[in-house]
Amino acid sequence: MANLTDSLENLGDALARAVAAAFDDDGLRSCDDDELLAALAEAGRVRRHAEAILGEVVAHMLDRDDHLAHPDRLTTRHGCRSHVELVQRATRVSSRTASDVVATAEAIGRRMAISSGEVLPAEFPRMREALRGGDVGIDGMTAVTGAFRGCMAGRAGLLAADEELAAAARGDGQDAAPPASADELRAIAQVWAAYLDQDGAEPAEARALRKRGVTIGRRGADGLVPLRGNLLPEVAAQLRLGFDSVLNPKVDDVVGPCFTEIERVDRDEPVEHVADPRTYGQKQHDALAALLAAAAASGALPTLGGAPPTLVVSVREEDLATGRGHAHLPGDAEPISLAAARQIACAGAVQRVVSSANGRMVSITTLDRVFNHHQRRGITIRDGGCIIPGCDVPPQWCEIHHVQEHSRGGQTHTDNGASWQYDPKNTQPRRRVTPIVCGCVPIDRNSELPWPSQAIA
Repeated sequence: MANLTDSLENLGDALARAVAAAFDDDGLRSCDDDELLAALAEAGRVRRHAEAILGEVVAHMLDRDDHLAHPDRLTTRHGCRSHVELVQRATRVSSRTASDVVATAEAIGRRMAISSGEVLPAEFPRMREALRGGDVGIDGMTAVTGAFRGCMAGRAGLLAADEELAAAARGDGQDAAPPASADELRAIAQVWAAYLDQDGAEPAEARALRKRGVTIGRRGADGLVPLRGNLLPEVAAQLRLGFDSVLNPKVDDVVGPCFTEIERVDRDEPVEHVADPRTYGQKQHDALAALLAAAAASGALPTLGGAPPTLVVSVREEDLATGRGHAHLPGDAEPISLAAARQIACAGAVQRVVSSANGRMVSITTLDRVFNHHQRRGITIRDGGCIIPGCDVPPQWCEIHHVQEHSRGGQTHTDNGASWQYDPKNTQPRRRVTPIVCGCVPIDRNSELPWPSQAIA
């Protein structure tokens, strides 16, 4: 239709005027509850009609590109890798919403046969009519198509399910229920998918292998990144074993990071007496962090750019000095706090990159936080084991700690390193340590023992 764009433009202008009236202080404030609900329902209807146009437009784009060579396709000519990216750029929606629009277009689009030029029926013809009539939107279509994804049902069974789902979306089904929401359509579609495909056409192992996957989402407003997926049974069992190895209550020392609010830790109480405030889910999160750190440090993973997988956090020196500003993680456009950057740097290395005003790199300096293996070997030979008087822990069980903490300017140098091992079973005041969230565990400054620097001297 030649004037479709003009009609949509006029409709957009009228809708913009309605939006301006709604946002006016006197626009909705004088409305009663019934008027607000009516406006909400009409806004939903307008949205569903707009989404129907999106689905149909994208369906024609998919059909045209199927008949063209790759250089001539719409996505290629506009520099997009896929139709999802093209929809995302044109409509300014998220990649998730763009994927839903493309999935809807594939379900309701009527493709043209290359050989005969005949227009073929849609995969879900009745749901296509419901979308056209404004009875269902993109989310409802996605709920239906997602339930039948991978279903081994025949065409006749799929059409029967399509008929009932469209009737439920319109609200004229046999049960006389009101028009179904997207969640209700998903539930009905899942029942139909289970009925039409009762695991007889495909072995369970093959279905599980096809459905396996892990997805790392985008960071939300709460600062967390969602992790979703389906694991094969053997992979899940191996992960549980890894969790058990880290979270085993018989293990004396906590393995790996323990993300704890520092205000909850009582510095005057021995570590073994401090209750663990973490939930079981939080403990499994920290155990996963420990497993990832161990895998990265094992040397068995493939290298990236000639080096083992290394988490790099970038932060400006002036921000780190003033304590105001943000840091950045690779592959994440959202900044993180400076506290999180210090947390990561506490167990890694600090590399100072100095750049000029025009962006030219002037110098690179590495300030290691962790003693390397050469320094550890030298300190072990010098100290011969734990330097705490009366402690006979062998050197291979000791850890190398900073005499002057790294966070207070202490250098990672053999003159500022010492071997000692904290025994969590000893509750005597003279062996008490100061618990902190991250970093080395120094001897309490109020203890009766001399500092390692004095013992070395």
